[in-house]
Amino acid sequence: MSKLRQAAEAVADQAKGQILAHVEIAASPERVFQALASKEVCDWWVRPGVFNTTEWSGDVRVGGRYRTKGIARGKPYAIEGEFLEIDPPRKLVMTWQRAGASDQPTVITFTLEKLDGGTRLMLRHTGFTSAENLTNVAAGWKTSLDKLASAGGG
Repeated sequence: MSKLRQAAEAVADQAKGQILAHVEIAASPERVFQALASKEVCDWWVRPGVFNTTEWSGDVRVGGRYRTKGIARGKPYAIEGEFLEIDPPRKLVMTWQRAGASDQPTVITFTLEKLDGGTRLMLRHTGFTSAENLTNVAAGWKTSLDKLASAGGG
């Protein structure tokens, strides 16, 4: 069995307006995919003291919608989007946008690769136009993916 890397990495690329992140998780791709596309998001999609996801609902099918709610910096927030591609347990692509926002949604692509003893989860989050938002979301992904990995996929 290979030794899985312990910490997630998330890099914000200002020039391309995207985040590239990855983490290795001691769980099967099927288990990790389930944690990405279910209410288990509430267990790991958090950044302590900054945001806490408390609700998730979704229709996990191409064209289906999802919505998360929680508290960010002491105020309620909601994120919503649409599932664009679903290929369990290898790939999940979805839009991501604050509820009610007028700007274009960003797009998250999760790619899962089976490893000896677990899964490599790669994330590509594209479409950012604000450098500040890009930097903040990159920090959030690192924290959230670390939490997902420590929970063994949820």
